[in-house]
Parts: sequence; structure tokens; C-alpha cells
Amino acid sequence: MVAFKPAAVVRMIGGFTALCLDTLRAIFRRPFQVTEFLEQTVFLARVTILPCIFLAVPFLGVTIFFVNQLLAQIGAIDLSGAGTALAVIREIGSMASVLVLAGAGSTAICADLASRKIREEIDAMEVLGVDPIHRLVVPRVLAATVVALGLNALVCVVGISTGYFFSVVVQGASPGQFVANLPLLVGLSDVVVGVVKVVVFGLAAGLVGCYRGLTVGAGAKGVGEAVNETVVLVVTILFVVNTVITLIYMQFGGNNGL
Repeated sequence: MVAFKPAAVVRMIGGFTALCLDTLRAIFRRPFQVTEFLEQTVFLARVTILPCIFLAVPFLGVTIFFVNQLLAQIGAIDLSGAGTALAVIREIGSMASVLVLAGAGSTAICADLASRKIREEIDAMEVLGVDPIHRLVVPRVLAATVVALGLNALVCVVGISTGYFFSVVVQGASPGQFVANLPLLVGLSDVVVGVVKVVVFGLAAGLVGCYRGLTVGAGAKGVGEAVNETVVLVVTILFVVNTVITLIYMQFGGNNGL
């Protein structure tokens, strides 16, 4: 079970904030670690794409099916396209992609850096004058952000395709009306806010994974605890940030008042 003591929480917040600031400074330093960035991007994409699809399809399928049942009862089944686009683009796309990134990608980052820390590779890099933040953290954080954007786009495509299948093929909605109503409740602002959410989520997932990996306790037990804490922290940050961004958007720029 993951438990945080008050003093440990304060130290964690301070250490995490320091890592965020150090990473922000290191992003603009040259040379940029292109090879490491590409390797991490491919690795994270490989471990997250299939889980993301397997999470999105059944969840979206069941949700859309029952929503369409309600729409059919009031004779509005052709509005299923509008509901599908609204749900997928505004909330489900970003949530599903980063939940998978937290469970598979962020934990992989944590385990990798924690193993390096235990083997004293990080200490050796510092002795040689190599900044581990610039060399290891920055490429992983940026890779997590890029992969989060890709997963979000994938979930949106898969989600709308799933909605089309259940609405048109299974429940008899009009294909033309489904497609025509997709932008009915979704505007450019919804897309922009969705992208902003995913970028923030991706940065958070990468930073938390790196932080826990670099601050791991001794031994294999420490690695396991760090990985477990990474999932808890990323998911907690995910829901907090999602709530804050959604409330701000609804207050100042919500499309159609929805």
C-alpha cells in the first residue's frame, strides 16, 4: 500500500518543483539529445498504443451504446454523432491516453531511471560532469508529451469510429446525420483545450516518472515502491489538473455553455 507521511509530502513537493525548474532550464540548453528523445518516443509509443486502444474501444463502446439508447427513446438517435464528438474530444480522449501513459509509460520511465540510480550510473554521470537532467530527464519528458499527443489523436479517431459503428451499424442511426452532427457541440476551442490538457498531462507524467526514478530508495524494494507511487501521483495530478482546466474553460470559454 502506498502511504505518504506529511514531512515526506513536503519534501516531495519541494524536490518535484526543483526538478521541474531544472528541466525547464535544461530544455533550452544545447546540444539537444535527439537520439535519446527518438528512442524514448518509440519505446513509449510501443508500450502504450495497444493498451490505449484496448481501453478506449470497450469503454467508449459501452458508453455510447447506452447514451444512444436514451437518445432513441426520445427520437434523437441521429444526434449521437454530436454526443460522441463532445465526449471523446473534450474529456475521454485526454483521460484515456494519459491513464495509459501513467500505467505503462510513466512507470517504465521510473523503473529505468531507478535502475540506473541503484547501479550508480547517475552518480557516475555527475562525476564525469554530465548533467543527468539534460541528458536523461529532458528527452523523456518531451517524449512523454509527444506520445501523449499521439495517443490522444489515436483515441479520438478510434472513439469516433467506435461511435459510428455502434450508432449506425448496431443502432440504426443515419450515417449522414452522424457525420454532419459531429461538429454540432464541438468547436475549435474544445480541440485547443483538449490539446492543452494532453500537453500538461504528458509533461506531468514524464516529470513524475523521472522524479521518482531519480529519488528511489535503496534496493529492488525501493524500485517497486517508486513505480507504485508513480502511478498514484500521476493519476492524482491527472484528475486535479483536468478538473481545474475544465472549470476554467467552462467559466470563461465553454462552447455552447456545455
